[in-house]
Amino acid sequence: MSDEQLAAEFAEHRAVLVGAAYRVVGSMVDAEDVVQETWLRWAAADRSEVQDVRAYLIRITSRLALNRLRQQKSRREQYVGPWLPEPIAATPSGDDPAAVAELADSVSMAMLVVLETLTPLERAAFVLREVFDLSFSEIGDALGRSEAAVRQLAHRAREHVHARQPRQRVDKARHSEVTHQFLAAAWSGDLDQVVSLLAPEVVLVSDGGGKRKAALRPLEGADKVARWLVGLFQKEVPEGRFDIRMAEVNGEPAFIAYDGDVVDSVAFLELAPGDAISKIYVVRNPDKLLAIPPKQALPE
Repeated sequence: MSDEQLAAEFAEHRAVLVGAAYRVVGSMVDAEDVVQETWLRWAAADRSEVQDVRAYLIRITSRLALNRLRQQKSRREQYVGPWLPEPIAATPSGDDPAAVAELADSVSMAMLVVLETLTPLERAAFVLREVFDLSFSEIGDALGRSEAAVRQLAHRAREHVHARQPRQRVDKARHSEVTHQFLAAAWSGDLDQVVSLLAPEVVLVSDGGGKRKAALRPLEGADKVARWLVGLFQKEVPEGRFDIRMAEVNGEPAFIAYDGDVVDSVAFLELAPGDAISKIYVVRNPDKLLAIPPKQALPE
């Protein structure tokens, strides 16, 4: 096989490989590095031993992503404040609405946060089984575990995820409406209006990585969260400097704050039954905002 054919065959599966790596490591930078290493392995592989190219490449990518996730542990221990996955402004494509919704769920910020609570092996097993539908035998080969062990890993991970993921799918139009109401209230400094939009047990997690203002631990309770948010908007968002746009990020509605042409932060709202805001995730670490499009690429 020529180098051109080899590269073309790899390119055909590259988006899937990046998606698999991203779901395991939670970082697009790390995912891209993993896929580049996968390419080097693929270029040196004995093609006569490859029966299913897609499954073969996903197995290599997952194995490398698992190693990268383990390496991240020491970095996480030194991280300033809460760690949130890196947001990506990529939306699933396709003509089947159900398939698009399912794929979006697998990269939503809420789902990625839940995946962070799994062990590395559980996370990899869950992604390979639930998202990419690999057999237990294939997953075992990728993770270096027996088929029986992989079944247990996948079962534990599935139960853990299902117990913690949102109970209902919120209509995107309603989600966007609540987000706009929330932004207007926070921007105006109307503390009572912000509180009225929050569930009493709301939790806010902000990730500044020690480089931008963020809470050093999760905030809980409507009053505490509202005061922190209003304070942030009043102190960090001077009138006329910041521009906030709504966009699809990680397959769900989010708002992006731009300081001039620079991305300052991305925020996600999770709604509880009754449309009260139950979770807020704010990513402000500039190292994690590299995959967000420039302001010029978004509608006014």
